[in-house]
Amino acid sequence: MKYVNQPVRKSDAMSLVTGKPVYTDDLVPKDCLIVKILRSPYANAWIEDIRTGTAAQVSGIACVFTYKDVPQKRFTLAGQTYPEMSPYDRLILDRHVRFVGDAVAIVAGETEAAVDKALKRIKVKYRVEEPVLDIHTAMDHKTLVHPEGNWESKVPVGADNKRNLCASYTEESGNVEELLAQCKYTVDQVYHTKANQQAMMETFRSYCYMDHFGRLNVVSSTQIPFHVRRILGTALDIPSSKIRVIKPRIGGGFGAKQTAVSDVYPAFVTWKTGRPCKLVYSRYESQICSSPRHEMEIRVRAGADENGIVRVLDVYSLSNTGAYGEHGPTTVSLSGHKSIALYRHLEAYRFAYDVVYTNMQAAGAYRGYGATQGIFAVESAVNELAAQMHMDPVKIRELNMPLEGGPLPGYPDSPYATSCAMDQCMVRAKEMMDWDAKYPCRDMGNGKVRGVGVAMAMQGSSIAGVDVGGADLKLNEDGSYTLGLGCTDMGTGCDTIMAQIAAECLETSMENIVVFGVDTDISPYDSGSYASATTYTTGVAVMHACEALREKICALGAAMLDAEKAQVDFDGEYVYSSDKKVSLREIAVKGTCGNTQELQVTRSHSSQISPPPYMVGMAEVEIDKETGSVKVLDYVAVADCGTPINPNLARVQTEGGIAQGIGMALYEDVQYSEKGAVRNNSFMQYKIPSRMDIGSIRVDFRSSYEETGPFGAKSIGELVIDTPSPAIANAIYNAVGVRARELPITPEKIAMGILEQEERE
Repeated sequence: MKYVNQPVRKSDAMSLVTGKPVYTDDLVPKDCLIVKILRSPYANAWIEDIRTGTAAQVSGIACVFTYKDVPQKRFTLAGQTYPEMSPYDRLILDRHVRFVGDAVAIVAGETEAAVDKALKRIKVKYRVEEPVLDIHTAMDHKTLVHPEGNWESKVPVGADNKRNLCASYTEESGNVEELLAQCKYTVDQVYHTKANQQAMMETFRSYCYMDHFGRLNVVSSTQIPFHVRRILGTALDIPSSKIRVIKPRIGGGFGAKQTAVSDVYPAFVTWKTGRPCKLVYSRYESQICSSPRHEMEIRVRAGADENGIVRVLDVYSLSNTGAYGEHGPTTVSLSGHKSIALYRHLEAYRFAYDVVYTNMQAAGAYRGYGATQGIFAVESAVNELAAQMHMDPVKIRELNMPLEGGPLPGYPDSPYATSCAMDQCMVRAKEMMDWDAKYPCRDMGNGKVRGVGVAMAMQGSSIAGVDVGGADLKLNEDGSYTLGLGCTDMGTGCDTIMAQIAAECLETSMENIVVFGVDTDISPYDSGSYASATTYTTGVAVMHACEALREKICALGAAMLDAEKAQVDFDGEYVYSSDKKVSLREIAVKGTCGNTQELQVTRSHSSQISPPPYMVGMAEVEIDKETGSVKVLDYVAVADCGTPINPNLARVQTEGGIAQGIGMALYEDVQYSEKGAVRNNSFMQYKIPSRMDIGSIRVDFRSSYEETGPFGAKSIGELVIDTPSPAIANAIYNAVGVRARELPITPEKIAMGILEQEERE
């Protein structure tokens, strides 16, 4: 193939590295209003009185809005296909503020200085109530996070706002208790993953203006343009037809921008005033009032026989959705469905969860979307089983891992592994790590010990039966093609990948494909860039559009040759029949003159299955036994994402996801004070790993072929963050015998664990 499976450079690479104005804030006119939000200092309070008169009198202030000024129609900010599984529990501004940082008032003015001055002049009298800050006591707590009567759950997910319950569910196959009693080896442990911030370089931001048709135009750094249109229509209580959403380049998202965090406030200002405005979140705001990963506490009970066959898994997840329920009912489902299915011999399993409201900032989507938390727990439990058996943790996985054509227990999106090279990934990872020589550990002298650890993971490729990808393809009169997409390139390179697929299908050069990004007025509908859907789902839509347009080109070319359509063929440059041919350029020109056959097609695609990509990760760490400090010296990852459409982009996706996973394992933890305020509200306190903190990351691919994907491709974007936490935890145990069941694994925890071991001995 000329373009597919080739390391093509990103189409927008030079524009980005040379600083062209491509991001949201680059496109904002200088005279637009500046919007900022007054935020609550309390975790749970009611506004008894709010006075804005002196604030509105500040020179340059255009408007000040409070809860008295906004529609009283509840909505969700979750970027999900309607009807959203997340509850409708928000207002633009509410009299009841539910976390430190919740919105109290909107101020818009001509200058930032004027807005800052006005914010200080707003006087608010609060009635402060007891907050709910502990996930263990949140359910049925006397304090209700959402006592309002117009709270609504549109989908039956087990939600009950009168119990602080955002979702609840149980599924079971086989007799779990009976099998656990039969197993020779069992584990019953609780694993705790903390909230993490996505920490993308470009913070949340939106720019809004009214056009000459009286429609609200929203330019937003978002992963979900079509969902933003619906969300704003609901929030503003206006028809979605009055709203147009445009997505420029995005400076990173990692799931954070699958929630419409910033759009509703400037949209309300522009709709009310008719004036253009922008809202740009500071890093402080992005830390205290955004959409971090859900904190989860997961209890795993696992049982295996004397041969190392894992026969039973029981997984219970307690998830903290925070003050609002965006993505609460959906992230938690992946904690079981993506982890239980890793063990093909299961004779019984149970998966249950509760998602609770608390008075903390609302959680949301983050790369891995719940699978990351569940895989840490289940893979750690299996590593504990292996330790009981004195079995190599690689061996127990070789005995139990998914195999092509084999079952995926508890995975509702696909009954069996339609494509799977997990076994090949494990073989290659062992080679790259030199596992047999390094396992379990090596004493390096001077108090330093090196250990290795392993984990495996699977994710999905789109949401089966829900996600939709769209592509619009047009032949232009010069013989070039315009490819309109509804999916969102957030730095992942999906615009480039779709151009590669189109160029391959149309047998033309990539330079001949003009890709334009998302504009909800003219782009084909697409669910958005999340759930690892883009390449897999939209890629097939592009293929179908190319096939349909080729048919139209052949039909018009045949007519120009006075031939039957069945007698002609198309090689990308000419439509030909025996000794006659007509060029693509001639056909394109004919399409503009006296022609009744449009040379444009729109195609959509939705898959009824979600074939998983698979990955094996291995970590080598070095522990200083005196201080507990840990360094990741080497990380090896081998992934099966089907056919990598662009190996270079797949590789950097993998490397970036692993770096984020190392941060989750060792550094990152959104911490709260006893009053519910975020302690680490900047990058000075919230530590993400820099290049200096990351050792070697080595990536390879072992490809299966997924028949339902474009050219055999599956997803890669989320899978890659799932293995570092359990692999690093396993490596630490193999090095010094300390079992880490809570993230992040800090030097203090390791040092204290070593001391406790010494005391026991």
